[in-house]
Amino acid sequence: MKKWSVMLVAFVMIAMVAGCTTGANPPGKEGDKSGKEKIVSLNNGNEPTSLDPPIGFDAISYNPLNNLMEGLTRLGKNNEPEAATAEKWEVSSDGKTYTFKIREDAKWSDGKPVTAQDFEYAWKRVADPKTASPAAFLSYFIQGAEEFNTGKGSAQDMKVKAKDDKTLEVTLNSPQKYFLSVISNPVFFPVPKETVEKNKDWAKEANTFVGNGPFKLAEWKHKDQMKMVKNNNYWDAKSVKLDGVVWKMIGDSNTEYQMFQTGELSTSGIPADLSEKLFKEGKAKVEDQSGTYFFRVNVKMKPFQNKNIRKAFSLAVNQEDIVNYVTKNKEKPAHGFVAYGFNDPAGGDFREVGGDLIKPDKEKAKELLQKGMKEEGYDKLPPVTLTYSTGDDTHKKIAEALQEMFKENLGVNVKLASLEANVFSTDQKALKLQFSRSSFLADYADPINFLESFVTDSPMNRTGWGNKEYDKLIASAKKEGDEKKRFEDMHKAEKILIDEAPIFPLYFYNQVYLQNENVTGIVRHPVGYLELKWADVK
Repeated sequence: MKKWSVMLVAFVMIAMVAGCTTGANPPGKEGDKSGKEKIVSLNNGNEPTSLDPPIGFDAISYNPLNNLMEGLTRLGKNNEPEAATAEKWEVSSDGKTYTFKIREDAKWSDGKPVTAQDFEYAWKRVADPKTASPAAFLSYFIQGAEEFNTGKGSAQDMKVKAKDDKTLEVTLNSPQKYFLSVISNPVFFPVPKETVEKNKDWAKEANTFVGNGPFKLAEWKHKDQMKMVKNNNYWDAKSVKLDGVVWKMIGDSNTEYQMFQTGELSTSGIPADLSEKLFKEGKAKVEDQSGTYFFRVNVKMKPFQNKNIRKAFSLAVNQEDIVNYVTKNKEKPAHGFVAYGFNDPAGGDFREVGGDLIKPDKEKAKELLQKGMKEEGYDKLPPVTLTYSTGDDTHKKIAEALQEMFKENLGVNVKLASLEANVFSTDQKALKLQFSRSSFLADYADPINFLESFVTDSPMNRTGWGNKEYDKLIASAKKEGDEKKRFEDMHKAEKILIDEAPIFPLYFYNQVYLQNENVTGIVRHPVGYLELKWADVK
């Protein structure tokens, strides 16, 4: 989700999810004009972590949730935030206080009105330490939110307040030009206070889930599929053309492709062994996506407490070889952590200005490994296990490629291990994994979203690493009003992150997919989540 965004189950597949079939039609007969229901079928890759907005902080949760619920703003077809549950807003002269007016016809799927109190309750619930939301840091823009979340303040000190049933006032720590984009993220969706307080498991089943978006949850067969139907209580229901959506949970890219071939899915990801052929035939579609596929090491576990050993592993990896011979989906190799697409005040792209911070260098890698082993007194390197999550066969292929690189370039035998997605996520958060794959998809359109995850003790850090200078630079950048100075701070922070090597990047995401020509209107936001509000089947 991100996804200061964190750790997804099947990032490559999730980036490419979407498909279509008309439920009443046989395979291959999608979307005829016989008056039958328009049902779109998508592949979610895996079971959502949670459909409770502050909990399911990943794409496998937020792609479906983005279509079941809606915030004050929603990303439009042009990827810019536009009025949604809030019909309008005013901003104070200092740029810090926003006053939102909620639509009179905004309703929950059960017909009850959506109120400003629902938003106040939901946003304070994100920051509440009892919620233990991995996305709590996104609320830190709001005055008092960080203090509340870290036990240094209370809910009353968090400056989000329902002035009446339809008016919400929010005060930020400093002006943030991207704030309206931030609050389109599912983290900031409202939740129905009465429902949540009556049933702590309200978001776990279709018959108890309540949303306020274009669709409502009709069925949830866990680890199999979810079904949604058009929400007639949605304020903009007239814009919703689909009658329903089916979300499959298929973790194998070849199976997904075969279902596309037979008409069960109208959109599919591209298996690596077919990519060259499908690109050559012009069938593959490519769209931008802002995110990074990377690896974490646990600095609390041997041998990765040593900086030189960490750097040795990072320099032993050839990013170009991974994208050219393993994933084969025309991704850009990542030589820094922040992706392309974010312009600085002078109009330069952050990634291009920052340059290549890491490049493969096997001779330097060998030198640093020996140096680090000497520093630690190792005659033999302690065993190293690289763990990846199931739910996408690409993760296994990448892990196997890295295993070969470490053997060839370092002379190190790395063991591979796999874990079911939810177990993997839990163990990674708990620092139980020594060396593990990760993915980040941007939650909002600014480089700080990539970098804020690695401040000391952030729940998104998951490496055990901390650096005081890095923390200071991130704190400064989040409060700095001078954009030139803010970007300078972020560049300095990224250099520290790559040099200290608690992580190393592999490639930047794109969205590569095949799509049936009968499907239109699906929006795949470069920063954000899959959008079906305007989807249609012709």
